[in-house]
Amino acid sequence: MRIDIITCLPSLLESPFSHSILKRAQQKGLVTVEVHDLRDYAQNKHRQVDDYAYGGGAGMVLMIEPIMQCLDHLKSERHYDEIIYMSPDGEPLTQQVSNQLSLYKNIVILCGHYKGVDERVREHLITREISIGDYVLSGGELAAAVLADSVIRLLPGVLSDETSALSDSFQDNLIAPPVYTRPASFQGWKVPDVLLSGHERRIQEWRYEQALKRTQDRRPHLLE
Repeated sequence: MRIDIITCLPSLLESPFSHSILKRAQQKGLVTVEVHDLRDYAQNKHRQVDDYAYGGGAGMVLMIEPIMQCLDHLKSERHYDEIIYMSPDGEPLTQQVSNQLSLYKNIVILCGHYKGVDERVREHLITREISIGDYVLSGGELAAAVLADSVIRLLPGVLSDETSALSDSFQDNLIAPPVYTRPASFQGWKVPDVLLSGHERRIQEWRYEQALKRTQDRRPHLLE
């Protein structure tokens, strides 16, 4: 899989892809993540990619020309299954969305900044808009990293135990059950006996019951 991320502040994305699972996934050749500096496609010597909004108002807006130049360059090299814009008013990022995107070969993620992008970008160049929550960030870079992480970890071979992702919260519309590790007793707080029993069927039944209860208590809408 290949993920191209377009941003006017590429340094914000250096750390998320340089550590842990995402770093190893790239080293294994399971995913390629390329970050593109939007300023490289600016139409002036000052590398300006934003301007004041027509009609006035606070904040700057990312211009359409450098974005289109960058997208045209990328699309000249390969076909993209989705060109995604990270936006507070996009469709909510869910596990099902991540599952779907993980099946694609190439995607682009455009990061907004300042007051966002020229609306014509959204109308004519973007194929999908995604939000990671009903709040506003300084830019789309952190949101892009969240989306990429949620997708990359699903790729075959990325996790050492490929069944791990299948038991994550939301995969079956249930929140994951509680988990425990050593020691079995700590300051009088004990691990449930069933998890120490070695009885696989009863352990699986307990986990399902706990997942159902936790979902009913914390995310009842998932059961609807």
